[in-house]
Amino acid sequence: MNQLYLECYSGISGDMFVASLLDLGASKEVLEEVLSSLPLTGFKTEITRVNKSGLDVCDFNVILDHDNHDHDMNYLYGEHTHHEHHHHEHRHLHDILHIIDHAQMTDHAKELAKKIFTILGEAEAKAHGTSIEEVHFHEVGAVDSIVDIISAAVCFDDLGIDEVYIPVIYEGTGTVHCAHGTLPIPVPAVNNIVSSHHLPIHIDTIKGELVTPTGAAIAASIVTSHTLPSTFTIKKTGIGAGKRAYERPSLLRAMLIETDPRHQ
Repeated sequence: MNQLYLECYSGISGDMFVASLLDLGASKEVLEEVLSSLPLTGFKTEITRVNKSGLDVCDFNVILDHDNHDHDMNYLYGEHTHHEHHHHEHRHLHDILHIIDHAQMTDHAKELAKKIFTILGEAEAKAHGTSIEEVHFHEVGAVDSIVDIISAAVCFDDLGIDEVYIPVIYEGTGTVHCAHGTLPIPVPAVNNIVSSHHLPIHIDTIKGELVTPTGAAIAASIVTSHTLPSTFTIKKTGIGAGKRAYERPSLLRAMLIETDPRHQ
């Protein structure tokens, strides 16, 4: 039984999650093979070591050919001209499910990737007052999000994890700016996921968006328990770096843990 504890004191995003699992030992070769099989162009990925608060941690970065910016901010509720130009064919859920179906990944990884996208799609549709078929995803339409979510599913599957403990997810406060104005944090998609999937959230005093829609969708799709075992041993720890600079270092710790059934 492989048990994972996600420590989300700095929130969660897709790239942080992927980096933490790669740091735990998910196969880079398996991941790179899947990504090279995708019917998608215009991106490359980089897996590097970075220093955060004196710690040596893993960083997973999706680099787009045409531009490289923080998609969670910029694609929030879609700059449609940008989408029309670059991402039109990847804008709806059925386009993305098609990409997943044609990737060289295990059935389990495919199912998980589809589950994450569907959770994200439902949350976006609700935020926009539209249907999951018609929603113009702010993130899902972006190549980097497709890569983040497929990578998350592939790495999770590669580690063979059976149980996932997420006792709490920290989120910041304030607002984010997007093409259509100013949105409160948690942004509507995150709020909808947290609400629909009963994710335990703690609103911290940090100004800024700690939880991205992709991060929330990943958490909702894999969590099996919100109660951490009272005692456990830590077999291995992986730390993934976030991209944003807040007053607290942006880190996600993923721990493979083991419980002694006699102590439960």
